[in-house]
Amino acid sequence: MLEILEDTLIDSIKLLPFLFVAYLILEYIEHKISDKSKEKIQKSGKYGPAIGSILGIFPQCGFSVAATNLYAARVITLGTLMSVYLSTSDEMLPILISRAVPVNLIISILAIKFALGMIYGFIIDFAINIKNKNKKEEDKIVDLCEEEHCHCEKGIFKSALKHTISIFIYIFILTLIINVIVNAIGEENLQNFMAKSSIFEPIIASAIGLIPNCASSVIITELYLSEIISFGSLIAGLMVNAGAGIIMLFRINKNLKENIKIVALLFALGAITGIVISLL
Repeated sequence: MLEILEDTLIDSIKLLPFLFVAYLILEYIEHKISDKSKEKIQKSGKYGPAIGSILGIFPQCGFSVAATNLYAARVITLGTLMSVYLSTSDEMLPILISRAVPVNLIISILAIKFALGMIYGFIIDFAINIKNKNKKEEDKIVDLCEEEHCHCEKGIFKSALKHTISIFIYIFILTLIINVIVNAIGEENLQNFMAKSSIFEPIIASAIGLIPNCASSVIITELYLSEIISFGSLIAGLMVNAGAGIIMLFRINKNLKENIKIVALLFALGAITGIVISLL
């Protein structure tokens, strides 16, 4: 239990810089920028999926947490959020490097995640724009303090710090619960389950990849390196592995129905991509 507590605390602390920067941006937008400037920020987001995919390939789930905050405030689009989620790698890259995996394989995996994250992101935004073409009211950037009912108007640094600490506690508690559950099930049991599910490998891999815990990316990567699962299943599991971003989504975005749809879309994209790659 002490080891679980230590791992949870370390993982949560790693997110602090990303949380603080995200809230600092939101506070600045809320208190220092005019409504006209906010509209320009939103309109400039058409290149967001490309930027999101670039940031996502770095082995740090903090970007998915920051992106979730920005999406909940409607600063970035759903396509940009999904591009970050789909390209995020978490523990995959360090494992591949530590196991001396050929550089060309590492580059191939990162390139696939980057390219698909960006492509899917642009497609999602394009589909939403067509759907909302005749919509009279556009989404506005949400005022964070008003949404959270925190009444913090004493400077953006103090407000950002207050939000960061509040969300840090939430993430720590939720991550601790998830870590305890994963530890109780056992990584070995999850690996055995995957090994016996060859027919539905990409689907099972996507389901395991959704677990907001570093163990999920570790299990999927190790199974692939042990030649137990296919390359398609590896991609399927890693594409949906958005880390603590999923936890943050349900905390900060108030629309529960929308959150469920986002997770379902993430799962579907990962599973379908994995199946297609396996067939090819």
